[in-house]
Amino acid sequence: MPRTCPCGLPAPYQDCCGKLHRGAAAAATAEQLMRSRFSAFGMGDAAYLLRTWHPAARPASLDLDRKMRWVRLEVLETTGGSVVHTEGTVRFRAHYVDRGRPGTLEEHSRFVRFEGRWVYTGTV
Repeated sequence: MPRTCPCGLPAPYQDCCGKLHRGAAAAATAEQLMRSRFSAFGMGDAAYLLRTWHPAARPASLDLDRKMRWVRLEVLETTGGSVVHTEGTVRFRAHYVDRGRPGTLEEHSRFVRFEGRWVYTGTV
């Protein structure tokens, strides 16, 4: 287990995204869900990714590439997505290393509350 959380916040993984991955807590904001999903990609936790995907947009299965290493996350912009909102967006840049080659993925993700919890619905 990593000592600090892969999501980029200065907290131990177990106290940050780890508690969301274990189901001990739910994301309070869209940004927190997005960060926890980034960490789940880094940890290879496909089950968490599927659980936090809106059922209407969720794939039947998810096969993560174990050779891709997610190394850093930058949150660029958020709209809505707070504890009082029902939808929000997060624009981010994810840094990775794929078979020894560095790269970045930039995405503007959309999140909504579904049955009381934040879920990922896709890109804006």
